[in-house]
Amino acid sequence: QLQASGGGLVQAGGSLRLSCTASGFNLDYYRVAWFRQAPGKEREGVSCISISDGEAYYADSVKGRFTISRDKAKNSVYLQMNSLKPEETAVYYCAIKLIAVPGCGFDNMDYWGKGTQVTVSS
Repeated sequence: QLQASGGGLVQAGGSLRLSCTASGFNLDYYRVAWFRQAPGKEREGVSCISISDGEAYYADSVKGRFTISRDKAKNSVYLQMNSLKPEETAVYYCAIKLIAVPGCGFDNMDYWGKGTQVTVSS
């Protein structure tokens, strides 16, 4: 089971920290990705991290503002989001994929958590 949390209402320019906690999975063997989907828009990959080696990837739209991190002891991944913009209002999801080789990507995720709503007011 994946549990995403940490969403909420924040003013433009503010920050939120999302958490993705796994139970029943040892994330050491997975990549973890954050996606978001705004109303009427397609889902997009925001950031991912390869748990075993810490390799991280960010979509161009969030580079320099978002930071993904992992806590192996807590079997969790975090997404620190700074300087949030109103257009980033969306439901944010975490998803995982079992991987044989360390690395990041957004394709063919194996499991999805329920989303957490992020609302950025102008």
